[in-house]
Order: sequence, then structure tokens, then C-alpha cells
Amino acid sequence: MPIGQRYVMGLNENGKSSVVMTGLSNVQEKEDAFWRATLWKTKEMPVDNAIPGDRSLDGGALRAPFPNGMLVRALEIWPDPDNPETLRKQAAEVNKMVGHNTEITEAERQRHPSMHHTDTLDVGIVLRGEIYCLLDEEEVLLKPFDMVVVQGVSHGWSNRGTEPCLLFGFLLDAHPRT
Repeated sequence: MPIGQRYVMGLNENGKSSVVMTGLSNVQEKEDAFWRATLWKTKEMPVDNAIPGDRSLDGGALRAPFPNGMLVRALEIWPDPDNPETLRKQAAEVNKMVGHNTEITEAERQRHPSMHHTDTLDVGIVLRGEIYCLLDEEEVLLKPFDMVVVQGVSHGWSNRGTEPCLLFGFLLDAHPRT
């Protein structure tokens, strides 16, 4: 497991603050390519803390937050394979696994198989390793504790190192760009 324990705090049966659940319950993995855990999701903003249960399970493996909601996730991306065809196949399998349903253009696919477009506001923080955030015409190398804010634009991820990169992300529903 690439991250430590998840502790969810809430109210116990006596109305006192306490640990109400532990452990990761919504994890997806593609061996040698990708690992992620949804830590929490909501269907509303502002968040209603009175809704019971493990909200990380709402919506299963979907990539984006619910309309008017948010999603908190840990994501580990393994180094890109040397073989471009293997990379394309991995990206297609991951997109299918996470329910990415926005059409990827040929230009995006040629840039890098991980390129995709979302309508969300994504805030990511690199915790371990390095990764390139790819844009249509440029790229930025992100190292530990670097942060990225993606405002509903095409982007992708390329790990050109030798170790997996661990990111922590907050995804917020947003109005799409026109």
C-alpha cells in the first residue's frame, strides 16, 4: 500500500468526537502502472458532515467528483514503460477501469497516451517521486511538495523516472470551459 492508514473522524454513539472508521475501502490498481485510493467524496458543497457511512465508496471508481461535489484521492503512477505500445495499452486499460468517458482526441493521444480533459478543478501535490504534468504545448516537472492546479484543461502525466510517483489530489466539480 503506497500510503499510510486512513482515519475518518466523526461522532460516536454518545455524540463525542472519535475515530469512526479506518482503512482504505475504495482502491483501484493496474499492476506496474497505477494505484489509487479514493479517500472521501461528496455530492454536495458545502459538505454535509451529518451524512453517515463511508462516502469514499459513493460512485465506485469514477474519475471525477459528482456534480456540485468534491473528491479526495491518493494516486500512484509508475514509470512509463519503454515500449510506446505498452504505454498506450496501459493508458487505455486505466481509462476504462476508472470510467473516463470524455473522448480523447488524436492530438492528445499523440502527445501522450495519458492525456485527457476534465471539467473539474484539480489540485495535486507530489508527495514522493517525480512526474511531468503534460499540457498541450508544454510540460512541468513536479517534485516532492510541488503543487499543480489544473483548471479544466487537457493534461496528462508522464513518469520518466525509475520510481513510482505518489500524488495527493483534491478534485472539485467546476463549470466547464466554453
